[in-house]
Formats: sequence, structure tokens, C-alpha cells
Amino acid sequence: MNVIEAQAVSKFYSVGNRKIRVLDNISLSIAGGEFLAITGNSGSGKSTLLSLLSGLDRPSSGRVRIDQVDITDLNEDGLAPLRNETIGFVFQSFHLVPSLTAIENVSFPAELRKDKQAVDKAVSLLERVGLGHRQLNFPHQLSGGEKQRVAICRALINRPKIIFADEPTGNLDSTNSDAIIDLLQTLYTEHHATLILATHSRDIPAQADRIITLNDGRIAEAA
Repeated sequence: MNVIEAQAVSKFYSVGNRKIRVLDNISLSIAGGEFLAITGNSGSGKSTLLSLLSGLDRPSSGRVRIDQVDITDLNEDGLAPLRNETIGFVFQSFHLVPSLTAIENVSFPAELRKDKQAVDKAVSLLERVGLGHRQLNFPHQLSGGEKQRVAICRALINRPKIIFADEPTGNLDSTNSDAIIDLLQTLYTEHHATLILATHSRDIPAQADRIITLNDGRIAEAA
């Protein structure tokens, strides 16, 4: 069964009298449990597509459905539960809260759901990724690879059905990049989730179930 469906999705921005089209008439279905890699050069529309598919942004035209629910016109109140319960997001820039420790960053989404096991789940995830000894460290005390592992734990704590990863290795060296991709693959499989990963790397897509390449906002190739 498809967990995400995009129908004729386009996105454009107005700059003065000019209309800049970032995505052009994208239609796409993603099955539950699939690892989909979205590739393309910088500016091809990868991050914009992830933002639309996840409800972080709204398309200029077209429709997006998650779990058979049309999210296109949902307001923030309607989208908030979806983002907190169905979707996990891993960003290139980590987006950790600087004033929170590793365990506080990870447990925060579960605490929003008033999950009484939030801290225990956070501890378990941090130990699972080899950061049990870093629970009380703040982001500025962590390396780039450690920050990304914390971010992955945060994305997974509510056991989302769908994990979006936007250039998750963009700020990491090759060794850490390989480790992060291996970790994402392992954890998304263990959690029976769907993984949608945007990357400009030529190596990562080879591990995916399916690859879509964007060029100038359009699907140039699918494999």
C-alpha cells in the first residue's frame, strides 16, 4: 500500500514580476517500507520536494496524500499531529536545540505526546547508536557525526511510519557519512518504516530500493 502520493505537484515563487518554478508537475507514489532515494544536482528541487511530501511546505498546485489523508490544505493544527506521530525528519544541519542535552533533544517529541516512557525510550535509542555515554552532553560538545546520530534518534523516538532525510550526510566526512547511512538503513528496517532520502551523493542511492533523479524541478530519470 502507498503511504505517500503526490499528484501533479508544482511549486513556484514570485520574485517581483517573475515567477520561478522550482518543481514542475511531479507525480509520485511511495510504498510502505520502501527506501526511496531522490537525487539531483544542487538546485534541482530535492529539498523542496521533501518539504512538500512531508507537509513542511505547501504546493502551489497539485495534491499530496499521506496515509490516504489529503494534507494539501491542512492548517498547522491539522498538520502538527501528523508531523509528531507519523513523520520523522533528519536535516543536513541537525537542527538540535542548543540549550538541551542529547537526551532532552531526543525525548522532546515523545514528551509532546505526554509519553511517560519518553526518557527511557531516548536512553534506549542513544545506547543503540553508541551514544549512551553522551546523554548529558549539549550539541556544542558533540562532533558532527554524533549530532546527526542524536538527530536520527529524535526522528525515530515516536516510531514514525515515514522518515525523511534531507542531505543527512552533507556536513560529514566520508567515514561518518557511511556510518550514518548504514545506521539509517538499519533503524528504518527495524522500525518497519519508509525511508525517503534526498542526496547529491552518487554512492548512497545504490543502496536504495528505488532512485528518482530530479533535473530543473522535473523527474528526469526513475529506476
